[in-house]
Amino acid sequence: MVVIRLARGGSKHRPFYTIVAADKRNRRDGRFIERLGYYNPFAAEHEQGLVVNQERVDHWCGHGAQLSPTVARLVKQAAKAVKAAA
Repeated sequence: MVVIRLARGGSKHRPFYTIVAADKRNRRDGRFIERLGYYNPFAAEHEQGLVVNQERVDHWCGHGAQLSPTVARLVKQAAKAVKAAA
C-alpha cells in the first residue's frame, strides 16, 4: 500500500521534513516513490515553511494512497493558506 508521509532530514535539533509517497513497508527515511513537497518547522519569516504539490497529492489519493495524520493536517493547512492568498 502507498502512504503519503514525512521523511525526516536536516541535522540534530534542526529537522527538515520531505513529504513523500512511499510504500508502507519501506523505512521512514528510506526509499520513496515521489517527492510531493516539504515542511520546515524552523523556517524564518522570509522563507516558505510549507510547500505541497496539491495536484500530485490528489493524484496519489485517487489511486488509493493513504495520508498519514500529520500529512493530512499539513495538506489541510496548505490548502487554507492558498485560499487566504487568493
